[in-house]
Amino acid sequence: MKRSINISVFFLFLALTSCTNEKATVVGDGPAPSHGTWDELLKEYVNEDGFIDYKGIISERVKFESYLDLLSNNAPANSWSENEKLAYWINVYNAFTVKLIIDNYPLTSIKDLNPTLSIPTVNTVWTKEWFKIGGENFSLDRVEHKILRDEFEEPRIHFAINCASFSCPVLRAEAFKAEKIEAQLTEQARLFINDPQRNKITENAVELSKIFSWFGGDFKKGQTLIQFLNKYSEVKISDNAEVDFMDYQWSLNDASKK
Repeated sequence: MKRSINISVFFLFLALTSCTNEKATVVGDGPAPSHGTWDELLKEYVNEDGFIDYKGIISERVKFESYLDLLSNNAPANSWSENEKLAYWINVYNAFTVKLIIDNYPLTSIKDLNPTLSIPTVNTVWTKEWFKIGGENFSLDRVEHKILRDEFEEPRIHFAINCASFSCPVLRAEAFKAEKIEAQLTEQARLFINDPQRNKITENAVELSKIFSWFGGDFKKGQTLIQFLNKYSEVKISDNAEVDFMDYQWSLNDASKK
């Protein structure tokens, strides 16, 4: 049993690191697109708990698809600011994840869409290339691991992107925008870390989201995990606090099921 668990963890590691030969990003040549349409949809169909009214977005599919087309046809250009690029890629991840759900709705979990293959933790809904950016085929993994994690070195992106599941950081009820993305990322970090459903924090012991285990290296650059958490935690955590990790709940963040 222990051997099989270790093998599963190994394959999960491969999936998360997404070790492929694909190049990191595409390059466009126009100005950064407006995220106003996405902002309107999020304000209308994301509730106060961060759950999504997928049926509502389906009812406005034409409007939603027009925004996805805008993203697909306007890859970041070298002239864009770093904040414009960061906001763009976070919105790409979140919007196309929502598209994945509404295209297959109803379902109980995004993991229901995993192909039935011999190595399920490697061949996943996240590694499949199914949408286009700048004419190139893309997967959600490519956006997350090859672009957001590799190019920006911004650990707070883990609190901004949403995997359509209960244990994920909640989907923000507004689009990410270059002019306020620093404040948005900081608020997302504070909300997630202090959310007792996703992290249980006391001075001497913390039970954390698996995100802090899966991507631990992203949070420990030049600091310990506890030092990172203390930047945002409402409870001051001891340097010697016991650290454990919670089980991850993959149930769909569907407002109609809440």
